[in-house]
Amino acid sequence: MTDKLTVSVLGTGIMGAAMARNLARAGYTVHAWNRTRAKAEPLAAEGVHIADTPAQAVRDTDVVLTMLYDGPAALDAMREAAPALRPGAAWVQSTTAGVEAIGGLAAFAREHGLVFYDAPVLGTRQPAEAGQLTVLAAGPVEGRDAVTPVFDAVGARTVWAGEDGAAGGATRLKLVANSWVLAVTAAAGEALALAKALDVDPRGFLDLIAGGPLDMGYLHAKSGMVLEDRLTPPQFAVTTAAKDARLIVEAGADHGVRLDVAEAAAARMERAAAQGHGDEDMVAAYFASFDDNPSA
Repeated sequence: MTDKLTVSVLGTGIMGAAMARNLARAGYTVHAWNRTRAKAEPLAAEGVHIADTPAQAVRDTDVVLTMLYDGPAALDAMREAAPALRPGAAWVQSTTAGVEAIGGLAAFAREHGLVFYDAPVLGTRQPAEAGQLTVLAAGPVEGRDAVTPVFDAVGARTVWAGEDGAAGGATRLKLVANSWVLAVTAAAGEALALAKALDVDPRGFLDLIAGGPLDMGYLHAKSGMVLEDRLTPPQFAVTTAAKDARLIVEAGADHGVRLDVAEAAAARMERAAAQGHGDEDMVAAYFASFDDNPSA
């Protein structure tokens, strides 16, 4: 049945491009749109049909997948697509939009007769390219037959977080997971910065904790990116991490929780971006520890 299913991907950045590519490789008919068309063009070699407009991309589609920068960007793209949307189509909303934006996105879906799935993903460039993302999904049981194969094409695991996409259960879970990722990333950068300041070999620190309760594969992976100057292409960019950190802080504040670590992580990411590291991997927040922005 894969040759009968048409999926439209709106947004072909790091994640969206990988998802579109894996959908095409799985045998689906894939249409893709990106505001900067040149970023989508390489997908044509994978059999993806590149559209000039969101409306062109979603015409006669079964599933629309949005993977854009934030909630407003996703809503803008869907408004542009509105004239061509087919009532009854599924909308897989994978943008990390934040809790506040989900209600507006779900309302748009209701107005246009779309079946709404709140479906952010956990993972970065490498697992996205390998089709090994974790999909966090919330949406009605009826209709999941249409979206489950899409999730299977882009991810290795789907975690269901509710039957009402408008409630944002998947987005809430994603923000909690991202709060941990951002905290670990910021802490890794600070540990490396302190090692540099104290003239400590950072690899000595990594060897010290190796194999013990303080060890973590993620720490070694991110530290290696700094120590070996492998910050581009990013697995997850500093600017996007800063945006997600702010969404986490705002969600906490809206629910009466003060998140000091997330607030600090947001400030570090924003400072690193201001230093010129916005398009590098988020561990480049390491440079935010230094006023003179030294090389690693």
